Amino acid sequence: MKELRPIQIILLGFFITIFAGSILLTLPIAAKSGQATSYIDALFTATTSVCVTGLVVETTMTHWSLFGQVVILLLVQIGGLGVVTITTGMFYVLGRRITLGNRMLIQESLGLNTLTGLVPLVKKIILGTAIVEGAGAVLYATQFIPEFGVGYGIWAAVFNSISAFCNAGMDIVKEDSFRSYVTNPVINFTTMALIVLGGLGFIVWKDLWQSMKKLIKEKIPVKRIVQQLKFQTKIVLSISTFLILFGTVLIFLFEYHNPATMGNLSLPGKVMASLFQAVTTRTAGFETVAQGALTDASSLVSMFLMIIGGSPAGTAGGVKTVTFAILIFCVISAAKQEESISLFKRRVPGNLLSKALAIIVINLMVLMTSVLLLLVFDHGNFMESCYECVSALGTVGLTKGLTPNLTIAGKVIIIITMYLGRVGPISMAIGFSQKNKKKQVMYPEQDLIL
Repeated sequence: MKELRPIQIILLGFFITIFAGSILLTLPIAAKSGQATSYIDALFTATTSVCVTGLVVETTMTHWSLFGQVVILLLVQIGGLGVVTITTGMFYVLGRRITLGNRMLIQESLGLNTLTGLVPLVKKIILGTAIVEGAGAVLYATQFIPEFGVGYGIWAAVFNSISAFCNAGMDIVKEDSFRSYVTNPVINFTTMALIVLGGLGFIVWKDLWQSMKKLIKEKIPVKRIVQQLKFQTKIVLSISTFLILFGTVLIFLFEYHNPATMGNLSLPGKVMASLFQAVTTRTAGFETVAQGALTDASSLVSMFLMIIGGSPAGTAGGVKTVTFAILIFCVISAAKQEESISLFKRRVPGNLLSKALAIIVINLMVLMTSVLLLLVFDHGNFMESCYECVSALGTVGLTKGLTPNLTIAGKVIIIITMYLGRVGPISMAIGFSQKNKKKQVMYPEQDLIL
C-alpha cells in the first residue's frame, strides 16, 4: 500500500475522530433521556464539535448528558488544537520519540514552511492554551457559580472557556446562547478575548510573547518593538483590528433602531452588542442577539466576516486574514500599476497570490454548491440557506434558525460543508491529488485582454 502523505494523514485523522465521536454520542448514556440519539444527529454533533463550528441540531445543554457533554468538549479541544498537535503532545508526555514524519505532520497541520523548532512550539501551544482556557474559566466562574451553584457553575465555566477559545460557539448555560447576557460585561469581554486569542494564530502568539519579554527585560521602546514584529504578525493584527472595527460600526448603524435586536438597548449596550457580533462572526458562533432578527444589511456584513474568518495556524476557520490581505493589496497594486504586492514595506512572493486566489475560488465554489444543494433538497429561503452554508464553511456556528429544522439531506450537506471548512477545501484537493513527477513544461507566454 502506498504511504500516505502528511496532508492525507491529517484529513484521515479528522475523519476518524469524527467517526469515533459519533459512535460515542449515539450511546444511550450520552443523552439525558437515556435513549439513543439517531446516528445522523450524533454524526452532525460530532462533526460540528471536531470542526469547531457550533451549529447544533440538538441543544447542547438540554439534550446531552454529562457524558455526552464531556465527549463533545474533548472533540472540540481536539478539533481546535488539531489532531496532530494533540497527538504530538501525548507522545511527548509518554516519552515517545518525535520522528521526522511526526515533524512533517506538525509542519503541515500548522501551515509552516520550516521543520525547525516544531516540537518546542507544540509544547508552548499546549501550555499557552491551558493557561488561556484556565484564565477564561476563572472569569466565567465569577458569573456562573453564583448563578448555577458551585458544581455546575465550574463545569459551565470550563466548557464555555474551551468552546470560546477553540472558536466552537457551543455552550451549556442557556438554550438561546448568550442572549440573556447581552449587556453583561464579564460574559461579553471574556468571550470576545478568548475568541480573538484563539483566532490570532499560535505563530502570532509566539512573536507577541517574545516581544513582550523584550519590552519588559530589555526595556526596548514600544515603537521599536512594533517595528521588530514579524511580517505575519503585523498583517494579522492590522487586518483583524480593521475587520472588527469595520464590522462593529456597520452592525451598530444597521441595527440601531431594530427592536428585535439592539433597538431597546442603551447606547453602551448597543456598542457592546455590535462589537460582540463583529467578533463572534470571526468563526466563534456565540450570539447575544437573535441572528434571525438581523436586518439583511447586517446579515450580509456578518457573512462577509464569516467568510474571512480568523488567522492562519489558529483555532478559527474561514479563508483567513492573510489571504484577504494579499487579495486586497493585489487589487491596490494593480490599481497603482505596480508589478508586485507590497505590505509594510515588504514584497509578497508571487506564489502566495496564486495560493490566495485558489483558496478564495475553491471556497466560493464549495459555498455556491452547498447553497444550491440546500435550496434544492431542504427548500429553505435564500437568505437562511446562504447564512447557514457560510456559517458551516467558515466553521462559525451562527444560524438564522434553519439548523434544527434541517432534513436528513440538509444535515448531510451541512456536515460535508463543515468538514471541508475545517480541513480546508484546498487541503482536500492537495491531499487526494497525485504528485506530478513529470518535468513541468514552460510554454510560451501569450498576452490577453481583460
